[in-house]
Amino acid sequence: MKTIKQVSDLTGISIRMLHYYDKIGLLKPSSITEAGYRLYGDESLETLQQILFFKELDVPLKNMKEMLESPQYDKVQALHEQKELLSLKRDRLNELIALIERKLKGGSTMSFKEFDMSEYFNALETFKKEHADEVVKYYGSVEEFDKNLETMKSKELEIAKMAIKEFGSIEKYTEAMKNNLNKLPSIMEGFQTVKENADVYLAQTNQLMERLTSDLSKNPSSTDIQEIVKEMDGMVKDHSEIVKMDMGENYWGLMADLYLTKPAYTKVYDKKYGKGATKFIGEALKFYSENSN
Repeated sequence: MKTIKQVSDLTGISIRMLHYYDKIGLLKPSSITEAGYRLYGDESLETLQQILFFKELDVPLKNMKEMLESPQYDKVQALHEQKELLSLKRDRLNELIALIERKLKGGSTMSFKEFDMSEYFNALETFKKEHADEVVKYYGSVEEFDKNLETMKSKELEIAKMAIKEFGSIEKYTEAMKNNLNKLPSIMEGFQTVKENADVYLAQTNQLMERLTSDLSKNPSSTDIQEIVKEMDGMVKDHSEIVKMDMGENYWGLMADLYLTKPAYTKVYDKKYGKGATKFIGEALKFYSENSN
């Protein structure tokens, strides 16, 4: 058993805050002595450890309490999820530190303001408050929506870069997201239609990819290769019409980056279509994105 002071010294959480956790029922001591001193055993300390992980992920205390009290709460599963989210947060912080270092060396980089996703996340919070019925209908619960939101926040810099690449700015990306939320029911109906025809779409995609990579000795910018990419673009536009979602002004530029920079893509597509296929696809998409408008 540890006293409240020992727990405070061990975790860095103030005694006052531990009292508050007790008051709201988030963390109860294992026992209280006749003199009124709180004592914490292994089970309480395990719960506190979970709280610390959630706290590092900026999960509100109310949400922590709901999750910890839920009959479906699985400590092991929670640890796996917390590990993933904390790893993403670590990567984000490392990128921000690298950005600062480049700025200190006089490098030409974007400012933090250009990576600010506050308006985007605020819009999602507003949607949650004003359309709780749709949140529950399409996400399962407010808690699940919050969980998805926290995951996005842990990937803030990554999403910001994607937004700028695909839409030109975070402002345009946020506006597109707001428009999508305003027509969420029709978008979800569109997704259902796409899902019901997934086998057909997958077959079409595979056929186009096989044609695109049938001869990797060709120039990715050649007319016949670009005609295939144009067909791919038409198919994506047809799907976006069904789903009624804004794909941004540089969708293919973003996709090109994924093929050209993500090792996971190389592993999958080189195995499926031959060595060098991933780079070939990326270069073909990049050329199309830069010359199709």
